[in-house]
Amino acid sequence: MRTRAIKPIQTTKNVENILSCTEEGQPLSPIARMFHEPESDVYAVIAIGIQTQINPEVVKANVVDILLQQPRLSSLQVADEKYGGQLKWVRTEVDLDNHVIVRSPDLNVDSADIYVEDYVSNLSRTKISMSIPMWDIHILNIKTSKAESVCILRVHHSIGDGVSLMSLFMSCCRKVSGPDALPTLQTSNKQKPCSSSGGFLQHFIELFSVLLIYWNTLVDVVMLLITILFLDDTKNATQSQECHECYNQ
Repeated sequence: MRTRAIKPIQTTKNVENILSCTEEGQPLSPIARMFHEPESDVYAVIAIGIQTQINPEVVKANVVDILLQQPRLSSLQVADEKYGGQLKWVRTEVDLDNHVIVRSPDLNVDSADIYVEDYVSNLSRTKISMSIPMWDIHILNIKTSKAESVCILRVHHSIGDGVSLMSLFMSCCRKVSGPDALPTLQTSNKQKPCSSSGGFLQHFIELFSVLLIYWNTLVDVVMLLITILFLDDTKNATQSQECHECYNQ
């Protein structure tokens, strides 16, 4: 058997690149670079229904100003020729007109829901130019069956995942009852039904389910031991054909 030497890991170049984040910018992490591969070019799309009409100027003056405090949302992803085209973060001036898109079509309730679904679907299939920070906010001032307007946040997955982006977006919002208070998410307070309400039948079903799990586990273990000690694995089609050819010879 021939063995092939494993290529050594190049650490010096990578360490210098990571630490040199002053003038030339910080390089993208391996996971962030993976999301720029052709098969993994993914965007996080977050759609939020609002109970009132959205004022785009208020969004630009408040929410976007908070978002721009995050370096990744105000930086370009530029190829560094010194390191073989590896992408790095480079701060830039953000033109809000390129990132806040307003749509106000005149639609009824039935077609508005379909319009929003198609709009979100199209956003997930289109790309943001790398000449600007790879995020945008789409404001749809149309009344749907569940909201008076819809706000859609689209961010390239190299910037962050859905959980972190949603947390960042929620931190930009405030309660109507308290302008200085952060919003809170509703949690379910459903209580589990009392175990005694089911009576004898419920206890019997629970006991039978536990015994069934133990029985299936025992059968699997016994069959595994029997197969190892006595039985042979089932022959596949190729092995059966080889045995048939050997018999004919």
